[in-house]
Amino acid sequence: MPQFRITITTCSRSVFMAVLWTLVSLPAFSADLAGSGEDVETSRVADGVYVFRWGVYRNMFVVTDEGVIATDPLNAQAAQLLMNEIRMITDQPVRYVVYSHQHWDHVAGGKIFKKAGAMFVSQENCLRHFKRRRNPDIVMPDIVFSDRYQLALGGKTVELQYFGPNHGDCLITMRLPDEKLLFIVDIVTPKRIAFRNMPDDSPPELIRTLREIEQLEFDAIIPGHGPDSMPPVSPGSAVREAREYLEALMAAVKSEWDKGNHDLARLQAGIKLPAYRNWQAYDDWLAMNVERIWAYYHMGW
Repeated sequence: MPQFRITITTCSRSVFMAVLWTLVSLPAFSADLAGSGEDVETSRVADGVYVFRWGVYRNMFVVTDEGVIATDPLNAQAAQLLMNEIRMITDQPVRYVVYSHQHWDHVAGGKIFKKAGAMFVSQENCLRHFKRRRNPDIVMPDIVFSDRYQLALGGKTVELQYFGPNHGDCLITMRLPDEKLLFIVDIVTPKRIAFRNMPDDSPPELIRTLREIEQLEFDAIIPGHGPDSMPPVSPGSAVREAREYLEALMAAVKSEWDKGNHDLARLQAGIKLPAYRNWQAYDDWLAMNVERIWAYYHMGW
């Protein structure tokens, strides 16, 4: 019989406990899920806090006795699976869906939640993007905010914070202060170098943002991406490590640039970051990462 897994894990307030996991396999509860063939997993990481994984994508949802706070629906197919997973845990309505940023691969497909009565929340710049670049699969936000916004529901609190442009220009973090957990999408994937040629990224603004995020109070993060072998929660030190990688990458390109080496092919062939050679995608994406930093020093963006 086809199966999916709900991983029951508990995240304490220490980084040590954040990486201890108990895996429990359960038979499929839903014909839709059992027959989908999707790579889906839901993990309980704290009281009422769950991580949903669809392939290499992840989001978070919070279950309370007054309703559910969900995050990035991803796409219509994943959103249906997410709704199925929520319904296996609670019959409380989804009250809110929070968008992490404007990129369609994370925020499409939310109509199933809108039809069920959910209010959609985003940073205000996202709304401008969605109006300018229409996508019928994107549900327009009902609630927008500038710098900070707090959702409180059923005794749970989720703090939303904007740090300015970095990866796009409306990316936010979502922090659960009581659990000391931080949901952070795209700009931190633990032990993985930056994605391909860093599309829609501003390298110095990413570094600035990560430094500011490091000042928040959290012990562990829920990253928006990761292979199935990666635990649903990672140590908070992953934020610092991501910043240090970007700083090393920029320093390596700048050093060659200052020597007069402005040729992209030579930079890509010559720049190596051995401290990160064991990180995911190092062999496949390092040359593309170098190209993005070359573009920054060549064109100023």
